[in-house]
Amino acid sequence: MLFAYHEMGYACMEALLGMDAAVVALFTHDDDPNEEIWWRSCAKFARDRGIAAYTPEKIGEEWIARIASMRPDVIYSFYYRRLLPQRVLGLAPLGAYNLHGSLLPMYRGRAPVNWVLVNGERETGATLHRMVARADAGDIVAQRAVEIGDDDTALTLHRKLTPLGAAIIREFHPLIVAGTAPRSRQDLKAGSYFGGRKPQDGRIDWAWPARRVFNLVRAVTHPYPGAFCVAAGRTLFVWRARIANERASRGEPGEIAGVSDDGAVEVATGEGSVLVVRAQLEGAAEGAAAEVLGGVKRLE
Repeated sequence: MLFAYHEMGYACMEALLGMDAAVVALFTHDDDPNEEIWWRSCAKFARDRGIAAYTPEKIGEEWIARIASMRPDVIYSFYYRRLLPQRVLGLAPLGAYNLHGSLLPMYRGRAPVNWVLVNGERETGATLHRMVARADAGDIVAQRAVEIGDDDTALTLHRKLTPLGAAIIREFHPLIVAGTAPRSRQDLKAGSYFGGRKPQDGRIDWAWPARRVFNLVRAVTHPYPGAFCVAAGRTLFVWRARIANERASRGEPGEIAGVSDDGAVEVATGEGSVLVVRAQLEGAAEGAAAEVLGGVKRLE
């Protein structure tokens, strides 16, 4: 039985079906009209293959009874957005497993792909682990790591992690079915936990060092709500940036320090400066920063 959503959910379901796994049902989510949906639909994928797909708002008593009647041998959660009740986890005799987008025990919780970029990490990965009542806390079955480059955004990092997750499923699903999958206990004290992110968390503080500003921009650029500040009294979204320098002072934080030949606008930060490449004033079209910010002397 699958609880799956997002591109990772699609790829892992595809991996299971490619091994002729008998998927009795899919539980997924209806797309949120307020989100920029870039991933393939798990629900459509399932229904096209004759698999029942359900999108309940909550797994309550009625749904628990229905799941029990389906007699799942294994339960998988692939980027499903809700914690499953302990009673559901106990219904699968071969166990319940979750695919998480970080190297556990680091970055347990929500939005790990965004958080690793915000925090300037150089490596992340995917982890398959047993599910317990506590989020992302069960024994680890397998992990695969991937390097984070300066050119990565949340979207490119998702696209790096998705094939890793699918490869883990292809390798370890047969072991889970055979009852021979490895497991190692997590040291949660050595890890970290992060909560969900909200659009307002994208507010840029130009007093930050240049790299911190750069990391925020790439963590929440398209298809996420975007990093933002204020330009001449209007909200300005910064969709793409790069570091100009990380040490030399180029003025007071937020001061426009110059324009490069390619139309990027250099903005002074608390330590160094950032080149804003693509930007958008609220209610206007996105464009090259020099065009969007013509005449603006300072960002707040």
